[in-house]
Amino acid sequence: MKYAEKKFLISYGRTKARKLTPNQQRLFDELLPKIQISLKNPALGWQNQSAETWLEIGFGDGGHLAHQARNNPNVNFIGCEPFINGAVKLLREIEDNNLQNIRIYTGDVRDLLEKTPENSISRIFILNPDPWPKTKHHKRRLIQKPLLDLLEKVLQPEGMLRIATDDEDYAFWILKEFMNHPKFLWTVRSKADWQNDPDDHIKTKYQKKAFKEGRKNIFIEYKLLG
Repeated sequence: MKYAEKKFLISYGRTKARKLTPNQQRLFDELLPKIQISLKNPALGWQNQSAETWLEIGFGDGGHLAHQARNNPNVNFIGCEPFINGAVKLLREIEDNNLQNIRIYTGDVRDLLEKTPENSISRIFILNPDPWPKTKHHKRRLIQKPLLDLLEKVLQPEGMLRIATDDEDYAFWILKEFMNHPKFLWTVRSKADWQNDPDDHIKTKYQKKAFKEGRKNIFIEYKLLG
């Protein structure tokens, strides 16, 4: 699909960096097709069809997603990440730990969400999406009304959405966008809720790098009203 024909403005940067190593290429060629979600054939083939499904949007190097999958073996996970070098790192985690409860989508998550059944996801993670800090690029920010409409569609009533950002301006942007979308309730009770890592969270590679550079994650959690 040509760029001019895309329905959504691209909210992510490059899709590939360094050349894949031979082992990464093997994982990409052999393992990815077995667990990859296709928009033409979205059947997921879970071993546990009755389990909850959790979604991570932009999983980076896959560390957090693999952590959640290991600690929640009875949950089905969908990970969306267009950056191929990150996807192959998750593939290595899947192979090394024999994780059977992860499926991967390597395109724009909004295309996938349009085809995802209503009320089929119980938890969603969006950790450190690109803040597009320049004002002229704000239109590319992922978190705005078109995405929120899709999240409302796919989340189950009382479903949870966790967002993290180390960019204060983006945090205010996120809060404003959700204020205009009354189906989502911010679950904050105290400063600790946005200042501290959630109990089930694992620090990502990006989060550690940001901390060394003087930036701390802000966590914002919502639930979908029934």
